[in-house]
Amino acid sequence: MRQYFRKWIDRYFSDPQVLSLIFLLVLGAVIIFWFGHMLIPFFAAIIIAYLLEGIVSRLEGLHMPRRAAALVVFLLFIVLILLLIVGFVPLLSSQVGQLLQDVPSMIVAWRKGLILLPEKYPDLISEAHINQVLNLFNMEFTKFGRHMLSFSLASLRGIITLVVYLILVPLMVYFFLKDKELILEWASTFLPKNRVMAAEVWTEVNQQIINYIRGKSYEILIVWGASYALFVLLRLDFALLLSVFVGLSVLIPYIGAIFMFFPVTLIAFFQWGVDMHVVYTMIAYIILQQLDGNLLAPLLLAGVVNLHPVAIILAILIFGGLWGFWGLVFAIPLATLIHAVMKAWISRIRSEVQTDTGE
Repeated sequence: MRQYFRKWIDRYFSDPQVLSLIFLLVLGAVIIFWFGHMLIPFFAAIIIAYLLEGIVSRLEGLHMPRRAAALVVFLLFIVLILLLIVGFVPLLSSQVGQLLQDVPSMIVAWRKGLILLPEKYPDLISEAHINQVLNLFNMEFTKFGRHMLSFSLASLRGIITLVVYLILVPLMVYFFLKDKELILEWASTFLPKNRVMAAEVWTEVNQQIINYIRGKSYEILIVWGASYALFVLLRLDFALLLSVFVGLSVLIPYIGAIFMFFPVTLIAFFQWGVDMHVVYTMIAYIILQQLDGNLLAPLLLAGVVNLHPVAIILAILIFGGLWGFWGLVFAIPLATLIHAVMKAWISRIRSEVQTDTGE
């Protein structure tokens, strides 16, 4: 058994290329695990730079110098952010404030609707079931109130952190765009010299992640716009607020769409009560998600993520359990990285086996 295990180790881990790749992966995982919460602005800047790099490359293709192209794209990015802050954020915050004001009346209407259900459907629902639901709701609402109180007490620190992020992230985005080659050359000096296999994996993963981020960005905008138009057409309250979260929910495949089904249904129930409008809203939301999952996402991400749905769900469970919300968001890119590593590793082993057989 010991000799078998030793042969297995020698066969799969004796290659310096494999060891270099494993070292880089372990180092990256340790940095993310221990310092990930402190490096959120850094990761956000990298993602934004990924999105803007395509525009910079196109401007370079038009014979514009790298620094000038980076400056133009960066200024356009800042203008877009300012337009969002001035035009979009006030509308969104007003809907959040309106929702918080309407919560007490919604709860009263919800209670009345639940109490009337045993009278309308005595064969299906009893008063005991309604009382259990109300007691459970009271407990959960009390917990939510405590969380909101603790959040409000920490809001000043959150505002300061947000202001710092709003300064640091754009600065890092600009330097990532302007000095891309210098930063990559500097980072390569800290990497092992024997990293051909790591370079092959990085080339594949880099292209996959770039296409994934861009495709997901387009998907978020399209789903956001389509859901907003749908909710306005249905005359659903808080259409803008709900549509923003529906758009962002596509970042978490399968789970995000299911999770957003409940707040959309609850808002419709609070607005119309036990009515066919709620059913229409549920059907419309399901159709929207089906169109996104079966038409839009495959069209935008065709050939980008060649992972089975079971592998995607498994990645969401694992990375979500490790890193919470950010693990859910980055589950697919991380799964793509692991898939590329395994693919390159197996391909290298097969080529060595074929070489030995040929000899």
